[in-house]
Amino acid sequence: MKKRIGLLYGGKSAEHEVSLSTAQAVTKALNFEKYEVYPVYITQEGEWRKGASLEGPAGSIEQLQLEQGGSAPNDISGFLPAEPEKGLDVIIPLLHGPNGEDGTVQGMLEVMNLPYVGNGVLASSAGMDKVVMKQLFEIAGLKQTPYVYFIRREWKNGQAALVKKITSELEWPVFVKPANLGSSVGINKAETEEELIAAIDEALKFDRKIVVEQGVVAREIEIGVLGNDAPECSVAGEIKPLKAFYDYQAKYKDGNTAMIIPAELPEEVYAQLVASAKKAFKILDCSGLVRADFFVTADNEILINEVNTLPGFTPFSMFPLLWENTGLAYPDLIEKLIELAIERYEEKQLLQVKMD
Repeated sequence: MKKRIGLLYGGKSAEHEVSLSTAQAVTKALNFEKYEVYPVYITQEGEWRKGASLEGPAGSIEQLQLEQGGSAPNDISGFLPAEPEKGLDVIIPLLHGPNGEDGTVQGMLEVMNLPYVGNGVLASSAGMDKVVMKQLFEIAGLKQTPYVYFIRREWKNGQAALVKKITSELEWPVFVKPANLGSSVGINKAETEEELIAAIDEALKFDRKIVVEQGVVAREIEIGVLGNDAPECSVAGEIKPLKAFYDYQAKYKDGNTAMIIPAELPEEVYAQLVASAKKAFKILDCSGLVRADFFVTADNEILINEVNTLPGFTPFSMFPLLWENTGLAYPDLIEKLIELAIERYEEKQLLQVKMD
């Protein structure tokens, strides 16, 4: 009997378009002789639309933007089967950014007792909030660049003091980021106080919490991590932006970036990267998949930048390419993630949830 797969994509975040591209790529890789694939689309206004099972890969993005007639905003009844035996067997969440990648949807799926691909509530939430993530990395003893963080109210009530704190504790250039967003949305580089203020004002359009990181002259190295309790790592890849830094435009729009896979690294440096990636995976209690991003300086000092608990997942994204170069093709990678989701779900069912 075919497994019934629910593809959950779209969403209200600024990464809506990225999610649609990912969903289209996944439909092209899934084996329709093995799975029934049900699209569940969340519009940018928050309306949930569940479609009939796909007969084959989505031919276009427009096909995945299901027609009107779905459920009302915030109505998740499309997930609830009228007959239990006809429910979805596994959900593949492909929602990037807030209200999708941050533990909110994962919590919903946990309450509904549905298996789902990827990280759980804690890892998703901690991995989305760059400040919480950095604080956990500090606990784990992982080296990282200096940073300052604050919330909107602190900026509004004490802008001059915060600018002084940033310029005294960090060196130019700095990178200003919304704490809770991915795909490089809202990130800007600043080399003067004027640019810093403008970058913070821009970042505050996307989140109430801001993190300012000191820039570093280093190579940008990424590693894919796959697994549950015994994670494994891919080969390393190097990002070489052909512009100031690896922003949203470079990632998704103009292709103004070179990806070198595998990255040329000494064996001992690669071994240290693997150890650090696994340590980050475990301190966040990750499961399924993670892309760990590092800086490697000229003297081979390793600084962790962040982990992404739902990395870009088109066939041309870094995470799938890392695994393809490790020997795991894109369709097989999806199969593996489904297996890991079911494995984790079955383990949770063994837990005693009530007293005798």
